[in-house]
Amino acid sequence: MSDIKDMGGLAERYLAVWNETDPEARRELVAAVFAEDVEYVDPLASVRGRAGIDGVIAAAQGQFDGLVFTPGGPVDAHHDIARFTWHLGPEGADPIVIGFDVAVLDEDGRIRQVFGFLDRVPAGA
Repeated sequence: MSDIKDMGGLAERYLAVWNETDPEARRELVAAVFAEDVEYVDPLASVRGRAGIDGVIAAAQGQFDGLVFTPGGPVDAHHDIARFTWHLGPEGADPIVIGFDVAVLDEDGRIRQVFGFLDRVPAGA
């Protein structure tokens, strides 16, 4: 079981992956943060594996070029499960997109499942 105190750090590492725009550096972060057989599901995507989640992140960066992911509040966690809100928008400005993710960790402390939810999305996105 993962240390619940480190779940905030997990969310920070998770968001850092989403913010990394250099493809090679992002793939290294994906390997460090996510289990090899990670499952990722949100209203817009459903993928399995590190390459799949890397592709989803690259597509989101293309759609929301120049925007950054930031924590939207504290991490709520128990056992090997964490949920956290995130914001996406221009750095230092109000978020354009707000969502929350639920992450399930494996025995090594890597994320093996992500269930994403979108609370606010701009029209046409």
